[in-house]
Amino acid sequence: MRIWLRLLFIGLVVAVATSAKPTMAQGETPATPTTTEATPPAPEATAKPEEKKPPTTEERLAAIEATQAKYAMNLDTVWTMVAGMLVFFMNLGFGCVESGMCRAKNCVNILAKNFVVFAASTLAFWALGWGLMFGNGSPYYGSEGLLFGSASETSGAYSAIAWANVPFWVKFFFQLVFAGTAATIVSGAVAERIKYHAFIAYTFFLGILLYPITGHWIWGGGWLGTAGFFDFAGSTVVHSVGGWAALTGAIILGPRLGKYGTDGKPKAIPGHSMMAATIGCLILWLGWFGFNPGSTMSASNPVAIGHIAVTTNTAGAIATLTATATAWIMLGKPDIGMTLNGCLAGLVAITAGCSVVSVPVSALIGGIAGVLVVVSVITFDRMGVDDPVGATSVHLANGVFGTLCVGLFADSVSMAATGTTACKVGLLMGGGTDQLIPQITGILAVGAYTLVMSATGWLILKYTIGIRVTAAEETEGLDLGEHGNEAYHGFVIQEG
Repeated sequence: MRIWLRLLFIGLVVAVATSAKPTMAQGETPATPTTTEATPPAPEATAKPEEKKPPTTEERLAAIEATQAKYAMNLDTVWTMVAGMLVFFMNLGFGCVESGMCRAKNCVNILAKNFVVFAASTLAFWALGWGLMFGNGSPYYGSEGLLFGSASETSGAYSAIAWANVPFWVKFFFQLVFAGTAATIVSGAVAERIKYHAFIAYTFFLGILLYPITGHWIWGGGWLGTAGFFDFAGSTVVHSVGGWAALTGAIILGPRLGKYGTDGKPKAIPGHSMMAATIGCLILWLGWFGFNPGSTMSASNPVAIGHIAVTTNTAGAIATLTATATAWIMLGKPDIGMTLNGCLAGLVAITAGCSVVSVPVSALIGGIAGVLVVVSVITFDRMGVDDPVGATSVHLANGVFGTLCVGLFADSVSMAATGTTACKVGLLMGGGTDQLIPQITGILAVGAYTLVMSATGWLILKYTIGIRVTAAEETEGLDLGEHGNEAYHGFVIQEG
């Protein structure tokens, strides 16, 4: 037994020893072990680092200036875009004011006009208007970079607006919303009787052949700007141009049915929603804080922004009060429509000179504007010019008045505070007529051109596609006749 145990033990030892050898694949030859001496790695070459020279004082200052310029442009861009968006938002204000001051049966038509007008203005201004207004060229119209803003930002084709420290398309957007505002003014004066497609066609006409041409004269490096005419944010460039076009449209269209009796005296045609009109006026008042302060197109002078905002607000506020008082005296009641138009009249009147007049003078300008708008509305009515919302009285009469105020009230202290150098001291501030004469020249020139061209445009449309709806359609309402739907479907509306 012991012998068998010893043999079993010896077998196990041999088996274990055999299994400890590495396993080879078929046909593989075991490698012969070799011994090699470990070779020490070659020492790495240590390169001596180059010593960087510290930047010079000039280089440090240049880097700081580059960073400051970058941040300044960013800030200017944000400010200009926000201001432009406020001006764009004014389209809603115009739509609410106009629809509220007109009858319910025309509400859809009025809202449609105030919506589509900015779309048409965008295409017109982008296609040709921008180049005509800001392109280099003659003193009367631009010719470089004419189509679709085609010139590059660095080409120098738009030198008249090179002063703005913002990118090219920011400049374009801000100027576009101003062009849209001028076109929107016309809508109110021709409300309740114009054909929808005729109004759209006229918007293209204004956006190409009216607004950009006179705009070039003043803001585009043209002859009026060179002669010293000053209009900071557009009492003439925007509001008077829109007002002249509105006046010719209202005259050529003729009054609404029922506006004048057999004796020729005007009759009141009340609007259907003074709530909408009031909301719209407040939106416009808000938008003016983009319209006027935003025209700096720069956030680098906070003193100028504050000054312009306060002169703008003061004129609108005081005009609200004086218009209310004037209506109360002349009409026997404080008419809310006159109150709202008074506010807008003050804002229009201060737009030209908001950067060059003092706050007390802005109150004076607003006070006069509030009286002027009431007298103007009544006068136009008696002259047979049917303007349902008073657009000509607000934008034309007070655009002209506000432009004259620059030549009367501009003062050196306000100009120094806002950094304005393109304007001279006004007549009543001791500056003589050096600024007043260019202002009068500009008013007359812009008025003459816009009257003639605007009337031409309206007459061409009248004798081609027609501009006025039929009497039956006007009586039924443009909502159904022009659009086939109603603003207040299902409501019982009693028309006066």
